[in-house]
Amino acid sequence: MEAIRETNFQLPNQQNFYRGKVRDVYTTPDQLIMVATDRLSAFDVVMPRAIPFKGQVLNQIAAKALKATEDIVPNWLLSNPDPNVSVGFNCETYPVEMVIRGYLAGHAWREYRDGKRSICGVSMPEGLKENDKLPQPIITPTTKAHEGHDEDISREEILKQGLVSKEEYEKLESYTQQLFQRGTEIAAKNGLILVDTKYEFGKVGDKIYLIDEIHTPDSSRYFYADVYEENQAKGLKQKQLSKEFVREWLIENGFQGKDGQQIPEMTDDKVKEISNRYIELFEKVTGEKFQPRDYKDVLKTIEQNILKSIK
Repeated sequence: MEAIRETNFQLPNQQNFYRGKVRDVYTTPDQLIMVATDRLSAFDVVMPRAIPFKGQVLNQIAAKALKATEDIVPNWLLSNPDPNVSVGFNCETYPVEMVIRGYLAGHAWREYRDGKRSICGVSMPEGLKENDKLPQPIITPTTKAHEGHDEDISREEILKQGLVSKEEYEKLESYTQQLFQRGTEIAAKNGLILVDTKYEFGKVGDKIYLIDEIHTPDSSRYFYADVYEENQAKGLKQKQLSKEFVREWLIENGFQGKDGQQIPEMTDDKVKEISNRYIELFEKVTGEKFQPRDYKDVLKTIEQNILKSIK
């Protein structure tokens, strides 16, 4: 099963190279070239096998979502010269990620289930069930870790530590709320509920840009709208399209990224299943048929497409 595990290019005027959990990032003096590989991460750990078409799915969903929100906040993206590549402004990134939640799911639910009634300084009402809609969307930021785990952090602590100025943080909060509202509206048109997501921001000079990817299955969680109410009423699991199904499979097999835990075996069938789920999400989120790329000489093709775009 062919997939893009990593890239190792030497580009003209290349200054830096950074291998993230799922992306390979090349920088020139004024541009950032982001290659969405097929690596899969969960619990901040990169899985041993890459997932065919995953990078293409993320890259193309993000490109469409950035285009659909550019009237709210300018974004970093300049071009997509290849199905797995985004080229944009090289921004100075803020050291926090803006997580916003409309429903009590995933990490927030696990914290709530374990007795916490305050998440990132935001108070939570009593009596909520898993996947219940929150009274209003809440912002639960995290620190942005280059390695290891991102950590929950409150608004007050961000300001106290001087990670972001008060004026800029208020802008980031406003952008986050507006982007989530737009994402919610787009999801609804395609029969989905945008449950929670995260946004990252950077700046060039004094101008704030939305960066990285948005509204993808790696950065967001979606429920199917048509069965949501019935499943909640019956106490059933929600049908969802997100990376949570990977996390659930790992948890069932005794892995949550903690010391001493072993990643379960990823069989060909499991890799294909995960790949198919990503493709399903692309088609559901965008309303378009997925056009899988050709993996023949894929690294050479990606490099050539990048070279054409940055000449």
